[in-house]
Amino acid sequence: MSEKGKPEPGAVLVSACLLGRRCRFDGRDKLTPQLGVVLEGRRVIPVCPEELGGLGTPRPPCQLQGGDGAAVLDGDATVVDVDGNDRRAEFVKGAEAALAEAVAGGATQAILKDHSPSCGVRKVYRDGALLPGEGVLTALLRRHGISVHDETVTRLPSRHRKKP
Repeated sequence: MSEKGKPEPGAVLVSACLLGRRCRFDGRDKLTPQLGVVLEGRRVIPVCPEELGGLGTPRPPCQLQGGDGAAVLDGDATVVDVDGNDRRAEFVKGAEAALAEAVAGGATQAILKDHSPSCGVRKVYRDGALLPGEGVLTALLRRHGISVHDETVTRLPSRHRKKP
């Protein structure tokens, strides 16, 4: 509770690259300064699911193959790097680790980097093209009742985590 007796807004899971951490596949960040306003007054939980899954930085770029992140979780699709190596296990492990951090931190929402095979919210690189769909972490968070937004969000609704 805040000093005024109102519930405090929940914690927010955020793609670490959006906060300036150099953890993208190419060793760069995607610092998004306008998120400072959106996240003001909230506890931020920064994560890079690909690093949490054991992939280093930099790393070969990856894309989804055969479906989006939900299909990867269901075992109906996979994730491959540019060298053709199957990285499904690392992506699922990283998504599960990020979910564990979200749950432990009481995250009610997430802001993730769109187009990423892990964090894509509306579009992901799949089967050689940028297509509608969600990344592996996004699919897992949504399955657990955590609301997911991309980096263009300008305001987060004040809500508390729903029980799945």
